[in-house]
Amino acid sequence: MFQSFGNLLRRKTPPKGGPMMREPASRSTTSPRGGSENKQVFSKVFRWRLPDGCTDEPASVEIVGSFTHWQKVPLTRDGKLDAWHVTLHHIPGGRTHHYMLLVNGKPTFDKTCDGLAVPHGFQEEQFQLQTDKGFRVLMLFAQTK
Repeated sequence: MFQSFGNLLRRKTPPKGGPMMREPASRSTTSPRGGSENKQVFSKVFRWRLPDGCTDEPASVEIVGSFTHWQKVPLTRDGKLDAWHVTLHHIPGGRTHHYMLLVNGKPTFDKTCDGLAVPHGFQEEQFQLQTDKGFRVLMLFAQTK
């Protein structure tokens, strides 16, 4: 019996959070047919670090995207992690979202993005980033499982 308690005490605690985690309660919405359906939502930690060799800290780091309705959300500077970060909640699951990181108001690449997409519509076009294959925005896959 004491050995099993010892094993429990020696276990490492699992890492908290993660890049994307399912929120405990799903939100219920009304469908156009009059019934209600559950929509899965997620929380996501966005983090940005200065590129290698760069020492000038930006005045602002923000994120905009389909999950913020293209409204700028500031990232907070974390001296311990030497990074900027923000946790966004209630990101709808089961679809792909487009977003951009803005450093000093200018789009920048996020090396942790899920991919690149062709911008669609005025809001995405105003935040697009020039790549080798043309203008692109960043993608986030909000999965349901």
